[in-house]
Amino acid sequence: MTLPSRISLLTLSLSLAACNSPPAPSAAIEPPATWQAATDQTAVGLADAQWWQAFASSELDQLIERARRDSHDLAAAAARVRQAQARATIAGAPLLPELQVGLDSSRQHLLHGQGYEQLDVDSSERTSTSFDARLSASYEIDFWGGVRAARDSALRSLDASRFDRQTVELTLLSSVANSYLSTLALQEQLRIARLNLDNARNVLRLVQARHNSGSATRLELAQQRSLVAAQERQLPLLEQQWQDSRVTLATLLGQPVQQLGQSQGSINALRWPRIGSGVPSELLARRPDIAAAEARLAAASANVQVARAAMLPKLTLGADLGSGARTLVDVFSSPYYTLTAGLAAPIFNNGRLRASHQLAQAEQAELLEDYRASIVAAFADVEKALNATHGVERQRQWQDQEVAQSRIAFDLAQQRYAAGAETLLTVLESQRTLYQAQDQQAQLQLSQLQASVALYKALGGGWQAAQAPR
Repeated sequence: MTLPSRISLLTLSLSLAACNSPPAPSAAIEPPATWQAATDQTAVGLADAQWWQAFASSELDQLIERARRDSHDLAAAAARVRQAQARATIAGAPLLPELQVGLDSSRQHLLHGQGYEQLDVDSSERTSTSFDARLSASYEIDFWGGVRAARDSALRSLDASRFDRQTVELTLLSSVANSYLSTLALQEQLRIARLNLDNARNVLRLVQARHNSGSATRLELAQQRSLVAAQERQLPLLEQQWQDSRVTLATLLGQPVQQLGQSQGSINALRWPRIGSGVPSELLARRPDIAAAEARLAAASANVQVARAAMLPKLTLGADLGSGARTLVDVFSSPYYTLTAGLAAPIFNNGRLRASHQLAQAEQAELLEDYRASIVAAFADVEKALNATHGVERQRQWQDQEVAQSRIAFDLAQQRYAAGAETLLTVLESQRTLYQAQDQQAQLQLSQLQASVALYKALGGGWQAAQAPR
């Protein structure tokens, strides 16, 4: 084959390679114009990166900082980022020539006999010493862009690892906030249970006094004692749940529960945050998990190009600069150089390279669907969080009225029973109603606060794509 025909063949191969470059996949998902769920019209601005401070709890602020400092999950995610950084460096190294320097020495001695021609020694000179120094360079010409694509894939994987770490942090901090809020809510439920137990004991003393005077029956006395026992039983259950919540919170902080300390906060002292949700089209740039899915898709697209380049010929250049001598002082007295070039092309591999290319394409298709699914899931997260904040807020308004009226009903029933104008059954029912209303009020307080945490998380917790290092 003549030189012009070789050049024409190379040009044709390059042209074909350029034409076969895989197109960049698109999510092809149109975001809705507005959120379907009701939004807070009084909210100003979007979620801040320090979103937990909106609850106005210094104790929560301290817990968040402890979690960021001591969490094992967050430390593991940071280690994965360092791993990805090292892989990116390794993948990008072949873009420049590799240089190696070597210094060798050898000593050969003939023990007996005459020797033979492959040896440097014989019967007249039974010992030979040599020294060599060399500088070697090798470089694979990246005709098809496979090496650069491998580097790009590693860089996109590095981006995905960074986004994953930020997702882990957002999830961790949300879990810490939710666990802390659960602990405060259980403390409030315990306080309510103890107050209602005191109320039940007061009524029991009243019933006991009426029974002693003959104006109350044994049935009424037994009924009230049963109610007191039921509320006594409720206290250990709530204490158990409270301790479990503290253990969960300590685990998130990466510490045993003994180091957690007693909470001094109150769920009634927390501020109710007003969170701006923005518009759906802005969400894609505010969720680190979506950014991670997009980065993995970009890495997979680069891997398709890597697999395609592996099916094409490779040209490798090499150069050696060396010198040698019989003595160390003369090691640089006889310099020489060697130039090499090698062309290797796959001929038969039983479909391995083609299957690798098909595998990369299938992985790209999978990650494209994962990317689309993450976008749809993000929209759903925000819709659910908005729906929860709006729905719980409406429930709380009525629940506050229920608690107020239940307290009035209990006080009146107790007064009327003491005056003999009401039956004990009415008092028992008003006690149960008041306790249930107060307990439900504490649970709704927790639900509304946790719905706010969920909305902060769904909106990305103040994260912005521009914050991520490339």
